[in-house]
This record gives sequence, C-alpha cells and structure tokens, in this order.
Amino acid sequence: MQFEKKRGKAQPAISTASLPDIIFMLLFFFMVVTVLRDTEEKVSYITPSASELTKLERKSLVNTILIGRPKDKYQKTYGSKPRIQLGDKFSDVTDIPLFLEEHRETVPEKQQGLIMTSLKVDGDVTMGIISDVKTALRKAGQLKVNYSAKVKERK
Repeated sequence: MQFEKKRGKAQPAISTASLPDIIFMLLFFFMVVTVLRDTEEKVSYITPSASELTKLERKSLVNTILIGRPKDKYQKTYGSKPRIQLGDKFSDVTDIPLFLEEHRETVPEKQQGLIMTSLKVDGDVTMGIISDVKTALRKAGQLKVNYSAKVKERK
C-alpha cells in the first residue's frame, strides 16, 4: 500500500462575473437615495456680516424664508422690488402661516416646539418687508426666529 502526501488543496478562484452587477446596483442605490437641493433660490441676497454667530444644529427643524430682489431671469415677471420666497416659489406675507403649517406637519410632535425660522435677507432690503414677515410669524405662533449672516472678517 502506498501513501500519498496530502498536499494543501488549492482553493477555487473567486468568480468575478457578478462584480459589475453589484457595482451597478450600488450606483443605482446611491442615485436613488441621494437628496439633491430641493429648492431653487429665485431671489438674490447678500447676507450681512456679524461678529457673534451660532451654528444651527438640527437643520430639519429650520424653516427658511428668503427675502431679496428677484434674480435677473425672474425680474420681467415679478419686477425688481424685494420679494419673499417660501420654499420654491415667490409668495406674499399672507402665505407664511400655511408654509409654517406644512413644515410643522413633517416634524414629529415631540420636536414641534423646537422648530425655528431662519430669515435669509439681503443687506439692502428695507425693514418694512422684514417687519411684515416678523409680524406674520408672530401671529402664526412662530416665535423662534434667527437671521442668517456670514462671519465678519477681522482686521
């Protein structure tokens, strides 16, 4: 009887035939779940600078109201005086309560007291339209308001 040496059996090669399928599935998955910018800024604004700033932590709890002059491509339709943009459209001060309520419905009930409104206002806009917006926010029960600003350059 002859004895053979047991040599390490070779492992079969891993098949890479399905690798392109897996890569395309991952690519498709990331394309589907990626959230792109949901609103187009239709007003132009240059935020004023400030020295004391705090960063907002929970951006899902923030309503953003843009106030500024319409961009060039919208000036033929809406004119050149400052306008309010709520979400993706130009709006009036009377539309603010509905805008706030639509956002409030998307937030869990426990966190509704933490909702804040951020005003992104052009530095050249007069206080008349800003005070109208603040009055509408106050009447709608939205008392947490902040102004967006950029960091003031130090000399």
